[in-house]
Amino acid sequence: MPSGVRHAEVAGGGLAGLTVATALAQRGWSVRVHERGRELREIGAGIFMWENALRALEQTGAYEEATHRAERINSWKLYDERQRLIQDDWMKSDDVRLYLVLRTDLHRALANAAQRAGVEIVTSSLVAGASPDGELYLESGESHKADLIIGADGVGSPVRNSLGLDRVVRDLEDGCSRHLIPRMPQDPVNNALEYWNGGRRVGICPVTPDMVYVYTCCPASDLAGREKPLNKESWSKSFPTLRHVFDRIPDVSRWASFSDVRTHSWVKGRVALVGDAASAMSPNLGQAACLAMTNGYALGMMLDGAVDVPTALRGWEARQRPVTDATQKYSRLYGRVGTRWPRPLTDVRSALIWAAGKSRPWQARVNVAAHEGAELIGKLAK
Repeated sequence: MPSGVRHAEVAGGGLAGLTVATALAQRGWSVRVHERGRELREIGAGIFMWENALRALEQTGAYEEATHRAERINSWKLYDERQRLIQDDWMKSDDVRLYLVLRTDLHRALANAAQRAGVEIVTSSLVAGASPDGELYLESGESHKADLIIGADGVGSPVRNSLGLDRVVRDLEDGCSRHLIPRMPQDPVNNALEYWNGGRRVGICPVTPDMVYVYTCCPASDLAGREKPLNKESWSKSFPTLRHVFDRIPDVSRWASFSDVRTHSWVKGRVALVGDAASAMSPNLGQAACLAMTNGYALGMMLDGAVDVPTALRGWEARQRPVTDATQKYSRLYGRVGTRWPRPLTDVRSALIWAAGKSRPWQARVNVAAHEGAELIGKLAK
């Protein structure tokens, strides 16, 4: 690399890793991404992109490609066991955009943006750990020195674990299956719908002009709910009015559990953690990936021109972590209320959720990531 150019090694070619790699490369860094898979690809179905993540996409140059066939979501409605509307737009406000995007479209757009910025992407490269002074270790026995190491290597992060930064890595004992189904005229338009019955939840969300994203969430103890392929009869008994949705779900599915990751720090020396490696959370508020991308892009921006990398990393964590920690906490609470609430008290749950949605302070707390994350990127981009 040219003399004087700072170099970063990034563990993980997912949404967080590609975003931070692009942000650094756009600011003159030499960047290499290590992806453990044989090819750079993303699995999954739909993903919510809130204002904070959309700002990051705009800054990376990936926005148009990522959203070219996405659905703008103008309303998010929640119905209870009695088919009563108990929330409408409680996680949105007029100045916050929300799109539902195909995960494959999003990942491809970020990968293309990274390559345009000059990021080197190495596949089949398994990371074993890192050192605080800026060395990345591979399972092959190789090592790479850098001015900065990024651990964007997921819930089980070898980078985080090798540095002793993990404090809590916990299975939340609930999860979901994600599906894409053909879109029909009776499906919602520009609306995301969620239905609750006991510990089960179903989301029906338009994602492209011809596809709908469906998620079926339940506790890990609900063996019928997590069957593979989806037990359509069992789910139809819980949600009879949604039988037409379940019948369209392919006989191929994967139930994935949700996890919480809390760390002693996101930073150690010249190493920083982003995404699930730093702050994995349940997707209940639609902010897990959004915060991963926002925090990753903010890291690149805050290192721009920084003389001392470790000091800049500490400043980045101090600025970004409070919003992430708060969002993780409220996402965890949402999951507990939606999954573990006693069935005899579901009417009480509905009343509490309805009241919470009418509370402006509560809405502000739940929406903190979308608002403050977007504002931060706007300020730093000036």
